[in-house]
Amino acid sequence: MTGLPDFNPDDEVQVQEVEHAPPLTERSFARRIALQVLYELDCTSHMPGEVLEARITAQETDRRGARYVQLLVLGVLKKRELLDEIIRQYATEWPLEQVAIIDRNILRMTMYELMVMQTVTIGTAIDEGTGLANIFGSESSTAFVNGVLGKMVLNLDTLQNLLVDSEDIEFDDEEKDA
Repeated sequence: MTGLPDFNPDDEVQVQEVEHAPPLTERSFARRIALQVLYELDCTSHMPGEVLEARITAQETDRRGARYVQLLVLGVLKKRELLDEIIRQYATEWPLEQVAIIDRNILRMTMYELMVMQTVTIGTAIDEGTGLANIFGSESSTAFVNGVLGKMVLNLDTLQNLLVDSEDIEFDDEEKDA
């Protein structure tokens, strides 16, 4: 006797499906897909190109959305070590390895979009990051992500200079919208 309840394979299991509001913009939709790709890459040894292609195809993403997903994912992967170091500085209560995989990737992606791509405002970045945490994270994810991002934006100029280099992708004015 282990103290655990007995389970019968024939028992009826109740499943609750949670419906989330659809994304309001093409970018919001792309962020959701990018987060799913980053999550999978963070907890498996799958190849980035294969995961990107599979998620973009499965979600029936249009060309512009697919490009934004790719830019986010590949950019985060390129800057991952530096992004993680910054997260360590601003989320001092938790070792990065103990931060939930979903929260870690929301922070990476939001920081990359805000500080490297510079295609969104601070408010939009924080709203999108906390929105993703609310949808995909735990009960405490939204507050955690909001707190870390809130501390980071106080040093936005310094962090942007640290993250941006000459090898980064240039974005035209058409791509600089929320």
